[in-house]
Amino acid sequence: MAEDARVSIDRLRARIDAIDAKLVALLSERAACALSIGHLKRALGMAIYQPAREADVLVHVCGMNPGPLDDEAIRRLVERIIDEARRLEGVAARDAAAQ
Repeated sequence: MAEDARVSIDRLRARIDAIDAKLVALLSERAACALSIGHLKRALGMAIYQPAREADVLVHVCGMNPGPLDDEAIRRLVERIIDEARRLEGVAARDAAAQ
């Protein structure tokens, strides 16, 4: 039984590693979109921080949350992702202004 449990743990950890790889790829894809949005916002003279859009995103992701993470956990995770996307948009805007 203990050996079966160890094998199960190893399989689940391998699955987590594969999921993590997908998460990193998706986060990178999202970040690339944020960079593009940052460039477009700069061209349009728009502010990087758009609280209404961020609120819409949070409502959207919580609305599709199947669990087991509760909505507050999803909100915290996505808020952090949004913070990093906003930071990246700001970096892109500063880089473009420096050119």
